[in-house]
Amino acid sequence: MARNQVGFNIPKGSFLIPVAVFLLIFIVKSTETIGPGEAGVIFERFGDGINTEKTYGEGFHIVAPWNEMIVQKVRQQSISDQMNVLSVNGLEVRVDGTVWFRPDYNKLGSLIKTKGKNYITDILDPAINAAARSVVGRYTPEQLYSSKRDVIEQEILKVAQDELKDQYIIVERVLVEDVQLPTTIRDAIERKLKQEQESLEYQFRIEKAEKEAERQRIEAKGKADANKILSASLTDKILQDKGIEATNKLAESPNSKVVIIGSGKSGMPIILGNQN
Repeated sequence: MARNQVGFNIPKGSFLIPVAVFLLIFIVKSTETIGPGEAGVIFERFGDGINTEKTYGEGFHIVAPWNEMIVQKVRQQSISDQMNVLSVNGLEVRVDGTVWFRPDYNKLGSLIKTKGKNYITDILDPAINAAARSVVGRYTPEQLYSSKRDVIEQEILKVAQDELKDQYIIVERVLVEDVQLPTTIRDAIERKLKQEQESLEYQFRIEKAEKEAERQRIEAKGKADANKILSASLTDKILQDKGIEATNKLAESPNSKVVIIGSGKSGMPIILGNQN
């Protein structure tokens, strides 16, 4: 009896489908695109973990599918915070500030390996808070409220940079946006500043009046000295010469007048004009 033979017809090219799927998965798992302002480091699962020797920049990269590319921002970033700190006399002050920072690009692998991906909250925030408390604790509320803002910013920046210099984080700027004191203390400081301003204005007016009085004294003394010199130089002979000179000018004038040559008590000519 003849045995029927059953045959299985496998479509040509059907084996390519799983190959294509495998290749697609391989490509997806083996490529990484790093965006603008970012950088990446490789986590080697079958190696020593984070590769600290190389930092990958922006663009398209091929990565072994069993490894992982960890991407972090490396451009300048900022964090803002509100901190309650104590002044030099123990008064609680609220400081609102902003810090600009960036991770060290060439040490990004070491940063992730030793500090982790959450280095901002784990390392940076505590360092900035500690720097702010250290610096603000050196000043009185009045200094914090008025004239020391720029100095405080620079001091906080310096302390933070020293604290983070071996942590692979670069702090570039600190801005103290606001210093809030208890209402009673703030009002007292404002009253004091107003009184000081009024005192300075009053002192300015006094100095201005004194300078004006001094100017007038100098001017009066100058006039007195000039009159004294003039009086000493006017002799009878000079006066007579001046009188003769004036008489000659009157005689040459076309105005109607009568000139009588003679002398009065002063020895000067007597001049009569337009008399009926």
